[in-house]
Amino acid sequence: MAPKPRKNDHDAPHRPAVSAQKVSSGLGERLRIAREKKGMTVRGLARYVGVSPSLVSQIERGRVMPSVGTLYNIANQLGLVVDDLFRSGTAGKGRDTPSHLVDNPDLVQHPGGRKIISLADGVSWERLTPGPDREVEFLLVAYEAGAESCPDNALVRHGGKEYAYLLSGRLGIKIGFEEFELSAGDSISFDAQMPHRLWTIGRERAVALWVVLNRHGDNRVLPSS
Repeated sequence: MAPKPRKNDHDAPHRPAVSAQKVSSGLGERLRIAREKKGMTVRGLARYVGVSPSLVSQIERGRVMPSVGTLYNIANQLGLVVDDLFRSGTAGKGRDTPSHLVDNPDLVQHPGGRKIISLADGVSWERLTPGPDREVEFLLVAYEAGAESCPDNALVRHGGKEYAYLLSGRLGIKIGFEEFELSAGDSISFDAQMPHRLWTIGRERAVALWVVLNRHGDNRVLPSS
């Protein structure tokens, strides 16, 4: 069992690829459109997610980026999956829309040309598929020094099963009541509906290949506004 690390300063800031800013800057608008399509108010969404209406408003206006935990909670309430968050066009297109209508159809994705979402506290998700894939999410996930998916007194849960292979650095993972420490070369798989939390261990950036299967298969009943 790994000890919980101290929260330290981000002395190695994330440098996103060329396309990162474009995808991240439109995230708030996509969340706003999805919220309005669900008929939810800012205050109602904030109440279900457990954050302030001011934070939801700032996220939707692109003034701040959410943490991993906050983004997952918002997406859960709005019925979105990670692929919906990467879409370049207007939010709300069905996940059955052919990828060539909404994204680059090239089979090979080159560094610098892939879509990246840069979240709060030095966490980034880089999509490794050319377009949305209903069956799987295939990501390159990076956690800068001191980064965490959510505070240590909060855990995240969502649909699907997660598989990860750590390429570099060290990553702490708490699943339920158990804690694990991953080093380069280690892998892990777990049910994503189990409450979980991730954080960087040490001062080195942690980078991992991440796969989520059946993310849309969340069988929890989500409240409506």
